[in-house]
Amino acid sequence: MRLAIRHTTHYRFAEPIAHGLQRLRLTPKSTQGQHIVDWTMRYRGAREELAYDDQNFNHVTLVSVEPGATEVEITCSGTVDTEDNAGVIGRHAGHMPLWGFLGRTPLTEPGPMIRALIAKVPRGASGMVETLHNLSGAIRDEVAYRTGATTVDTSAEQALAGGCGVCQDHAHIFIAAARVLDVPARYVSGYLMMNDRIEQEATHAWAEAWVQNLGWVGFDISNGISPDPRYVRVATGRDYRDAAPVTGISYGAVQQDLRVELAVEQQVVEQ
Repeated sequence: MRLAIRHTTHYRFAEPIAHGLQRLRLTPKSTQGQHIVDWTMRYRGAREELAYDDQNFNHVTLVSVEPGATEVEITCSGTVDTEDNAGVIGRHAGHMPLWGFLGRTPLTEPGPMIRALIAKVPRGASGMVETLHNLSGAIRDEVAYRTGATTVDTSAEQALAGGCGVCQDHAHIFIAAARVLDVPARYVSGYLMMNDRIEQEATHAWAEAWVQNLGWVGFDISNGISPDPRYVRVATGRDYRDAAPVTGISYGAVQQDLRVELAVEQQVVEQ
């Protein structure tokens, strides 16, 4: 499947910025199940300073905000060919060792709620993949998908206790629980082509777990499936903070408005 993606993030500030830097993880890489046909980045009110691969093998672009700017717009667009590998990514890549994905982070620290959830998850007779799908289903049963109930700083334990959240929260709960089961797990940010619409309001998030003899396997907890050709992986990490599409700092201004425009659609490939 060929997917066409256009993603624009627009910031408006109450006063001119004196100094600002933003770290962008908005460039997907060719990997198992996806091939980047073309990808471009454009900026208004900012300029690219450097690009590098981080410890998770994410492609990172560092941009500086032009002094005096009151608006910044970042647009990325391109086409990606995808295929169905039943969510299996396979081999590990990057500088972060596998044991690094067993460690706890503030967003994935397991508490009594997560441990109680794990105790209720049926262990799969066919192996760990079945157990992890059972875990995904248990999370979806316990945490209703609801926007506005959590923030990027909500931990897995807090989201589970609250009983509602979004894809980020579902992924964090899964990651926290998988690590308690001694399964390396990581957060994935990326794009998902929706079946009922092209225009979207945000990027998507899911989780991957390391399974013996398979490698990394994806689990979209919010939708109850493993990623298929509608998905494009962009960045991975121990939690959201490692894989956030945009992070940064600014001085001399207060952000007044943030607008995201995202379109993902299938593109016909001419033979």
